[in-house]
Amino acid sequence: MSLVARAITKSYAEQTVLHPLDLTIEPRERLAVIGETGSGKTTLLKCLSGLLDLDGGQVLYEGARVKGPSERLLPGHPAISYLSQSVDLRSHYRVVDLLERHSLQEQELDRKLADLCRIGDLLHRMTDQLSGGERQRVALAIELSKHPQLLLLDEPFSHLDNSHRNILQEVLDDLHQHQGITLVIVSHHPTEILGWADRMLAMRKGACMQIGSPEELYENPKDAYIAQLLGPYNLIPMGKKGDLTIIRPERLRIVEPNSSALSGVIQKKQYAGNGALYTVQSNEDTFLVMDQNRHHSIGQEVGIFVDLNPNA
Repeated sequence: MSLVARAITKSYAEQTVLHPLDLTIEPRERLAVIGETGSGKTTLLKCLSGLLDLDGGQVLYEGARVKGPSERLLPGHPAISYLSQSVDLRSHYRVVDLLERHSLQEQELDRKLADLCRIGDLLHRMTDQLSGGERQRVALAIELSKHPQLLLLDEPFSHLDNSHRNILQEVLDDLHQHQGITLVIVSHHPTEILGWADRMLAMRKGACMQIGSPEELYENPKDAYIAQLLGPYNLIPMGKKGDLTIIRPERLRIVEPNSSALSGVIQKKQYAGNGALYTVQSNEDTFLVMDQNRHHSIGQEVGIFVDLNPNA
């Protein structure tokens, strides 16, 4: 039950927002789509779900073309659900009544769905009494009542505090592990889903810049744009030619100033749980070093060791 996009494109008012893009999403896969604001992430999701007409290319689900809204009375594909970043629930409804209004299932299945989405204690609340995280989970339950095989979520964590973010993460894990649903998540905070995704797709200005495992994009980003999407990084000259290489702060360590080719003075220190993030000034260059030793001081002269084999 894979979904295949072949050279799909989309433009608005002669401005291309999605350049020819090829993508295959395998059954039960967890795909994260990352990129700066305006990179085409939401447009991609809507094109995949059949909520936008394509200007070129096609989307195939189980080998059949996904039709756009101009070809369907009710836009969208019945096996594909899209959950928008802006959750819009009908006002003046109890949650249980809203679920029954949308549901195609028996009440017993609805109760199981409510438990799955952690909204069992919200069923008799009015929709205008819900927090952002609660509204998100109710909207998710409504989409799941349609029995989707592929769930596309647009910035589901963006307006949630840590507590609600963790609950939603647990719900998505259950959906994937126990329901077998394929998940695609767009995120402005990809560090939250580095450990969750099977693959990550990085976009810029409507184009696919790099796709691969989270480890590949984090450790070997194609360029500085992709590197900064996933957190702090350093550009360090390596090899005889001195080519600049992207190195993450945790690949650097602070050592004695005379024991390394790189040295400098600590300018800033930030507590980071099991270590500290140090900003080290070395001539005209600035390096970020994540070190487990939190006892180095601002103004201290140090050396910088580059660990090219962190897993060795």
